[in-house]
Amino acid sequence: MSGSAGGQDTADRVGRRLQRLRTERGMTQRVLAEPGYTAAFVSTVEAGKTRPSEAALRYFAERLAVSYEELADGVPGGLRAELREGQAEARQLMDSGEVERAEGLLAKLIHQATIHDLRDLIAELRSTLGSFLLRHGELRAGRDEFEQAEALLADQPLPARVRAIRGRATAHYLEGDVRYSCYLLESAINELNGDGLPDPGALMLLYAAVIGPYLELGAMERATKAAGLALDLAPRVTDPVTIATLYRSVARTMAATDRFDEAEAALVKAAEVYQQWEIRAELAQCHWMRGYLHAQHDRLEDAETELRTAVAMLRATGAAFYAVQVEVELADVRWRLGHPAEAEEVLNRLLTDLGPGHGAVHAAAAHHLLGRIREHAGDLAGAEAHYRTAIDLQQDADVTGDLADTSRLLGDLLDRQGRTREAIKAYRHGLARRARPGTTTLGPAPLPPPVLPTVEPTPHGS
Repeated sequence: MSGSAGGQDTADRVGRRLQRLRTERGMTQRVLAEPGYTAAFVSTVEAGKTRPSEAALRYFAERLAVSYEELADGVPGGLRAELREGQAEARQLMDSGEVERAEGLLAKLIHQATIHDLRDLIAELRSTLGSFLLRHGELRAGRDEFEQAEALLADQPLPARVRAIRGRATAHYLEGDVRYSCYLLESAINELNGDGLPDPGALMLLYAAVIGPYLELGAMERATKAAGLALDLAPRVTDPVTIATLYRSVARTMAATDRFDEAEAALVKAAEVYQQWEIRAELAQCHWMRGYLHAQHDRLEDAETELRTAVAMLRATGAAFYAVQVEVELADVRWRLGHPAEAEEVLNRLLTDLGPGHGAVHAAAAHHLLGRIREHAGDLAGAEAHYRTAIDLQQDADVTGDLADTSRLLGDLLDRQGRTREAIKAYRHGLARRARPGTTTLGPAPLPPPVLPTVEPTPHGS
């Protein structure tokens, strides 16, 4: 197929292309061939009977005054560079909040790459578009882009498909299908490690991506192990943005295990890279995480400042869906600061953009908080309704830690009303889900990475 990742067009297409370019230039087969090859060899190539080596193609391309890529797979000279420049421009537009222009440009680039059947670039562009769609809440459309990207690379080695797989897993995670997100990521990790010599960058991306789903499922041991394995791989990865994403991810496990100073240090490292590369949407997520850390330490004013900064930056960069998720946490901080009416108003507004299949975990968090606000206000019926809605969402998403917490609150509420049997049922429901086989084990753990040779420091002056 033309335009495959390795430029491996068919012998027949290469032969026809060679003949067309030769005749357009008025060259005979002998003139094209000599002194390096024979006219008979050119004739065999043009007939599609053999595909010449890379060296032969480069020789003929130089004689024809075209690029190797144009002769090998029909790609006009400079097109790949042009498409990548366009992709970088689209990212800049999106980070500036020009959503329609960014997505419109990507659509044009995808069309241009499709004309020349550049599957690797089409997949890369579709993955970029998928990430843009997830930002503003078009989760199914974003997931479809990642699925198409993965399908385009079906015949390529797994490392080439990792970004598409990670994107698809992220879409399922945001939709609320946390366990399936884990399954996708763990399957890819197993396949990479099972091959014996995995790509360190691809493997690190997968370990970093699975941390969030693990934490939601209450699989703390696995999250911590994934963070450690990812950090072990970091010295083998050269892309600073990928490493920054790792630090942002592992900060979550550090916070969950009360290692707040280490979490803060990891976020500082990530933020420095995002600032240097001017990636505002990712920098916003560092502010989001820092706000979470402050809230956990009861530094509520600092938490509010960081979360408001995150919301403003996310909305400015077209990441409205992520901004909604941050606002749920901001509402919790405002309630704890003594502003229940404001928090309740914000949460009810946010729930118009959250629900089953669309930010289910944060929708559950919103109902959980609304239940606490209503209970504190003495509206027991309203509190119960919100708790039960939260439980349904948490059960569907399999977020067992949150489910146990909300079930306990519901049980306490029912018990205070003398509804003892219902209270016991609520308690048991939360505890049973938490203790259910597979909840924290998720089946067999992913294979560990193979032992890789130690990276020796490069001597100065070498």
